[in-house]
Amino acid sequence: MFDFLNSGQYDVLGAFWVTVQLTLYSAVGSLIWGTMLAGMRVSPVPLMRTFGTAYVNTVRNTPLTLLVLGCSLGLNQTLGISLGGGTFKETGFRLAVLGLIAYTGTFVCEAIRSGINTVPVGQAEAARALGLSFFQVLTLIVLPQAFRAVIGPLTNVLIALTKNTTVAATIGVAEAALLMKEMLENESDAIFAVFAVFALGFVLLTLPTGLLLGWVAKRVAVKR
Repeated sequence: MFDFLNSGQYDVLGAFWVTVQLTLYSAVGSLIWGTMLAGMRVSPVPLMRTFGTAYVNTVRNTPLTLLVLGCSLGLNQTLGISLGGGTFKETGFRLAVLGLIAYTGTFVCEAIRSGINTVPVGQAEAARALGLSFFQVLTLIVLPQAFRAVIGPLTNVLIALTKNTTVAATIGVAEAALLMKEMLENESDAIFAVFAVFALGFVLLTLPTGLLLGWVAKRVAVKR
């Protein structure tokens, strides 16, 4: 039933490695972008709050497939932006990461903002009374506590991001979903075996992540 794995025709490990790379790069970018958006949403500057709110509400409710295709068709094919990628594969990979960051960053933002709301207001007021600026209060007082409170929700976002990397197949990125599609077309007599292989692969990617970060969340939880 699993003879296709030994044929040498399909690089299953390579496809999942691309999925892992998509997840890692997008996760780091989403964490940075989401933190910036969260800072904008709680900023005392009305223009920044308006931009942050409009961006989150718009992008979060836009289909991810549309965003990734927009990066490919709009940025690359229309404007000629390749993000430094030389080959088609490199360009597609980087555009997919950009689309995933733009989308996932909104969910990271809302998770962090919920963590910011758990920090007692008195701590921020005390820091301001000592002469700290808004940026100093946010980065030194509020965000360290907020991150500890939202490791669980951020874990869910990371797991969802891992599964969302399959959307990159729409612009030709050679990750697991694209290979699975090819295998389903060529191995029609082993459809359930193909599904089983890729289902197991995604379980092996997401389950240890959830268990590890769940343990970390319990270890660093803020005691109120």
